Amino acid sequence: MRKLVVTTFITLDGVMQAPGGPEEDPTGGFTYGGWTVNYWDDMMGQVMGEFMAKPSELLLGRKTYEIFAAHWPYIKDDPVADKLNSVRKYVVSRTLDEASWNNSTLVTGNVVQAVRNLKEQKGPDIQVHGSGNLIQTLLKHDLIDEFRLWIFPVTIGKGKRLFGEGTQPVSLKLIDSKTSTTGVIIATYEPAGELKTGSFALDNPSVTEIERRKRLADEGKS
Repeated sequence: MRKLVVTTFITLDGVMQAPGGPEEDPTGGFTYGGWTVNYWDDMMGQVMGEFMAKPSELLLGRKTYEIFAAHWPYIKDDPVADKLNSVRKYVVSRTLDEASWNNSTLVTGNVVQAVRNLKEQKGPDIQVHGSGNLIQTLLKHDLIDEFRLWIFPVTIGKGKRLFGEGTQPVSLKLIDSKTSTTGVIIATYEPAGELKTGSFALDNPSVTEIERRKRLADEGKS
């Protein structure tokens, strides 16, 4: 079975909306579009180029597809553009009648089953870029095999978040990390099973420990 890999730019507080510009997604009155622009450096470009050079296919939500289709076909002599324009693209949408960007196929109906079927087919890994609404569906149904999170040193406080309502509680394993000269952390995680919880509380705290806690509580009140 091939992997489904989500690559997402997010803020420290988890917002992923409109990273590349104000026009990308102003939904909900979002006015902070373009929050990644001033943090890009050569290392980030190299990492993205190496990742995009790997054999892959794309799975995109409608909004991200429309943003990409309005931009990348018009970029010449660029390896990332060449890759995006040529690879097989699957577009999840309930409203589009066609997907005219080169090598694009509409995915309609039961999206969850369609994605499962794609993962079971022979072929390269499937990459998801942007596509916030689609990612929520993938998260809910445990369909993501790897997260590549580009974490930017900014907070916004509102906007669409990567891990929204319906996210399943799971553990993740860090398998790679890099940091740009501008403070962007590029971290790669894979699912590591169910979330396990515990407690640091002592099973049988001693009298001394109880007194210490009481003293600290009393000091906090003064």
